[in-house]
Amino acid sequence: MEGEILNFIKVWISVLVSLCFCYSIRNIVPKGTKRLLSVLPVVCLFLYLPLKISSVHLGGSTAFFIAWLANFKVLLFAFGKGPLSSDPSISLPLFIALACLPIKIQQKGKNKETPSPNPRQDGQSKENPTPRRGKEGLRNYAVKGVLLAMLIRAYDYSDYIHPNVILIMYSFHVYFLLEILLAVGAVLARNFLGLELEPQFNEPYLATSLQDFWGCRWNIVVTSILRPTVYEPTRAIGSHLIGRKWAPLPAVFATFVVSAIMHEIIFFYLGRVRPNWEISWFFLLHGFCLTVEIALKKVLNDRWRLPKMISTMLTVGFVMSTGFWLFFPKFVEYKVDVRAFEEYAEIGAYMKNVSQSIVRVLPGH
Repeated sequence: MEGEILNFIKVWISVLVSLCFCYSIRNIVPKGTKRLLSVLPVVCLFLYLPLKISSVHLGGSTAFFIAWLANFKVLLFAFGKGPLSSDPSISLPLFIALACLPIKIQQKGKNKETPSPNPRQDGQSKENPTPRRGKEGLRNYAVKGVLLAMLIRAYDYSDYIHPNVILIMYSFHVYFLLEILLAVGAVLARNFLGLELEPQFNEPYLATSLQDFWGCRWNIVVTSILRPTVYEPTRAIGSHLIGRKWAPLPAVFATFVVSAIMHEIIFFYLGRVRPNWEISWFFLLHGFCLTVEIALKKVLNDRWRLPKMISTMLTVGFVMSTGFWLFFPKFVEYKVDVRAFEEYAEIGAYMKNVSQSIVRVLPGH
């Protein structure tokens, strides 16, 4: 564990140095081809660095933060777009935080009950969930933290639990872990940088459609970075080819294609085995179904809608069933679950040794 933590520290020192370089050239190298060529070594480095960490938790989070989020933001920065280029007077700490953390600054004066447009939800939808805030949000995270701890404890009895139930437990485990991890990052950024941030998740189990699930409720920070990098350029091209009304359809599907590729890369970092593309099929299937859903809504113009309870059951059921079919079995195949629990035990032993060492050096011991 000590060696893995040391590798983790080395990787993030490299990340910080690379982002300092990007920050230093923002007023020197003009946006466009020259800046792109300047930052391409950084992009390549960010794709390589997660390979230096074998830990599921440290490596997986690092891969997500830098190989996906940071790289996309750096590429946008090369063309003078995205969060890294939104403020010419941005400070270095804020530049680094925006680049490598899963955070999105809330726009001043923005109506908190109106979600920003995104690549997975076209403007036709009237669904408008409001994220929880304040004490209610803290209670929400506390409950999910307790449930996550209970799930981890329940895995000790996995020999007596049906495999399908284990997959259901994995789905909640991934959701709780992601939401808590991203929320911790948001809290740190808010406390140290004084930022008001967008929420990362918004109760995806209450989604009433695929549009609602992917566009307003699931991993919103990824949606916000996919929009300027994939959705908007594809929609602009589509507007010239098939017209503005239907241009969002290929743009939505293209967004899911890129999301599929990035998830394959993340799972490669986790498993270090040749992909069989089942993860890609999961996102391509959802991209196709969401494209059809948006097309039907455009044709029907929201004249016919299912009752909310039924639409929620169908949406969550579809997401869960396809996840059990194509997504979560990869955790078993790559032994992510086994390695994760081994890491929990190693962390516990490591913290125990550290605490004992501290006690021994205290006066009177």
